Formats: sequence, C-alpha cells, structure tokens
Amino acid sequence: MSSAPKIALISAVTAAIGPAQDALAAAFPQAQVWNLLDDRLLSDADARGGLDADLRSRMNGLIGYALAGGADGVLLTCSLYGPVAQAFAADLPVLAPDEAAFADLAEAGHRRILVVASFAAAKDDSAARLRDALGADGAEVTGIAVPEAMAATKAGDAEGLVTALIGACRPLAAEVDAVFLAQYSLAPAGDRLQEALGVPVVSGPASSAAALRRSIAPEPS
Repeated sequence: MSSAPKIALISAVTAAIGPAQDALAAAFPQAQVWNLLDDRLLSDADARGGLDADLRSRMNGLIGYALAGGADGVLLTCSLYGPVAQAFAADLPVLAPDEAAFADLAEAGHRRILVVASFAAAKDDSAARLRDALGADGAEVTGIAVPEAMAATKAGDAEGLVTALIGACRPLAAEVDAVFLAQYSLAPAGDRLQEALGVPVVSGPASSAAALRRSIAPEPS
C-alpha cells in the first residue's frame, strides 16, 4: 500500500460525495479520495423496480474497477446497492453505506434509536435494515421523515438543513437514546444536531470513514 491510501467512493448522486469526502478528511486525513459516479444507478433501478442481475453486475464491475485501479478500500454511498458491497468477496474493505454505522449503534448498545431521513421511503428502508442488523434482541427503532431537509439539501442551504432537523427531532429527543441519519446528504448537520438534542447522532459517512481508517491504517498499539 502506498503512503497515501486510496479510498474509492462509488456514488449514484453528487449530493452524497461531499459528506463522504468531508468525513474522510476528518477521520482519515491521509487518505486519497477517488470518486466514481454513475448517475444512472438510481433511475435505472427505479425503472426496473429495484436491483436486478444486470444492475448488481454493473455495481460489481464498478467495485472491481476501483480495486483493479489501486483502491485500498471502497465505500458505496448509495444504500440501495449496499447488499452488493456486502456480498462482494475481496481481501480489502468494501463497505456498504450504513454497514459501519449499524455496527457502531449495535456496539454502543443503544436501546431506542430514531432514524431520520428526508423522505418516507428512505426512512422506512433504513429503519428496516437497521432492525435486521440489530437482530431480535436489538433496539426499538422508530423513524421520522423531514421533507424540509430535502429542500434544504437541494438548495445547498446548510443552515436550513440544521434548522429543519433540529425542529423535527427535538420533540422526540427525550424518547430516544441515539439518532441515525439515514442519508449521506444529512450528515453535515450531525454535530450541531447532536449538540442541540443532547444524544449521540450517528451517520454513515463518519462511521464509515473511521472504520476504513481502522482497517487500512490502524493506530500502532
């Protein structure tokens, strides 16, 4: 491995790239980021009613391309294709978007987790996958959709995103032990949301960046 580990980010939308890059810069600053974008991944999946064999093969091809190009680790930023990453056999880390975040939530032992997304389908999908990851003895998982957050991210309004998430989550803060931000585009608000709510806020970008650093460049013992 070179002195600057190369991390390939495979994305379906540009909005996910910035949060993933920022998280790597914070947790794994020595990493060199390589962005691979296929902006038809979501629309093609939607047209086909979900992932089919061709789309899985296409994502496998992107992962293989990244590894063949010298990536020391791969992070998918689109949760729809997460199962492809988890099924990919490689000697190097290939992470699904929420894989590390779910592991962090499980390890912390939170019993009441609020899943936050900008639209209902993302909220429902992430909550279901989190319940599966936690297993039968896992936490109570609830969810909330915040449409104002989608409007803010589309407008590039960072302050509006923070305001929308705090406003939606604050009434529920006393009922939960942790918050999970279900989309990478919401992650930039994580620190301020945690400060406002007084409970841990976990996001895919931050957890994934930390997991990649631990796997590729662990701290000396």
